[in-house]
Amino acid sequence: MVFENRVEAGRQLGKRLRSLRGQDVVVLGLPRGGVPVAHEVARILDAPLDVIVVRKLGVPSQPELAMGAIGEEGARVLDERTLQYFGVTDAQLEQIEARERAVLEARTARFREGRERVDLTGRTALVVDDGIATGSTARVACRIARQLGAARVVLAVPVAPQEALGRVVEADEVICLATPPYFTAVGYHYRDFSATEDDEVVALLDAARRRHQPELPAPPRAGPAAHGYPVDADVRIPAGREQLEAHLHLPAPGAGVVVFAHGSGSSRRSPRNQYVASVLQQAGLGTLLLDLLTPGEETDRGNVFDIGLLAERLLLATAWLREQPGSAASPVGYFGASTGAGAALWAAAEPGASIAAVVSRGGRPDLADERLRSVQAPTLLIVGSEDSEVLGLNRWAQESMRCPTRLAVVEGATHLFEEPGTLAEAAALARDWFLRHLSPAGEHGDGTSR
Repeated sequence: MVFENRVEAGRQLGKRLRSLRGQDVVVLGLPRGGVPVAHEVARILDAPLDVIVVRKLGVPSQPELAMGAIGEEGARVLDERTLQYFGVTDAQLEQIEARERAVLEARTARFREGRERVDLTGRTALVVDDGIATGSTARVACRIARQLGAARVVLAVPVAPQEALGRVVEADEVICLATPPYFTAVGYHYRDFSATEDDEVVALLDAARRRHQPELPAPPRAGPAAHGYPVDADVRIPAGREQLEAHLHLPAPGAGVVVFAHGSGSSRRSPRNQYVASVLQQAGLGTLLLDLLTPGEETDRGNVFDIGLLAERLLLATAWLREQPGSAASPVGYFGASTGAGAALWAAAEPGASIAAVVSRGGRPDLADERLRSVQAPTLLIVGSEDSEVLGLNRWAQESMRCPTRLAVVEGATHLFEEPGTLAEAAALARDWFLRHLSPAGEHGDGTSR
């Protein structure tokens, strides 16, 4: 069996698990790749979705070999036989655990963004991954679910070798859709097995939370006219029959506003975009962080990569912004990350868009294709030096564009700008570009090139 992608695998797995609907189940995805699968399962079962963040404790002499694992809330599982076999000392174990605990806490903070862990006490924990090879991670996750209070633990995966399933003794039940006789790797059983980004994990958790907690108060529909200044409010933007969730910051009437076009699977809650927005706000600029897709739409991965649809939504948000009294005269810029950069440039190329400036961070401007030649807004392309494939695509895009452009390469940065100081450097570059081009007296000035 070959699955189209993780979403399709999750839908099939969810149908298989329908008997669990209404049985006080908590679906637990294993980041990162297991979360898109788990999201679909949770949707079909109408169950809450959470994650179990696990860090392997590797043997000092063979880091890839697990001697145990740690999880949230102090959860800890050790393989005593492995510890004894390799003669791991208490001091070595303590040092490795401290290092891995720091990484775990950072990832937990990123994935939860202030959300409380869903209580598992007395409930059925449904642990979901996109597949298992050896079963070691799944076994640890099941142990941790039990340690966190689950009364029953079920492991569910789309694909796994039969012998690995037999080793998962920590689960009360194991469900698998396909057990191929010649198993090489999980990715061989997916047509699309592209990496799941942290932002996508956060977006899916947010979407599940909104769906499963309808009692949460809806954001106000009012625009800036209903507020004093500075405006800092959640808003809803009409998009045909849909409503787009957004957050508007407007320091004063007429201030330049940067509209964010997030990358694949991300949302207005993206920690990276929020950080960049805070840097722009400190410089006196307004920001509009918005979800370009509704919760229902974002579960379809096809929508996530529909650049035309994302650009259309971006233009609708821009039109809405220009209809509000406080921002009707505001110059507007676009900040696009990853695939969002393609949407930003696509939208900026639209006749009459009147976009003052565009910044792409780790973006895919090539996705705007032939529309690149129609972009008139001064454009800054920011790419990490270690993101070689995307760097090549940005160089191609710069050559294709006729507007003033600049390519800024952040040394040592990879695609997500996770390295210390790299995101701050990218944010400062974006701030300076927008200040130059969104201010009333803004000129294209130095630093732009053809």
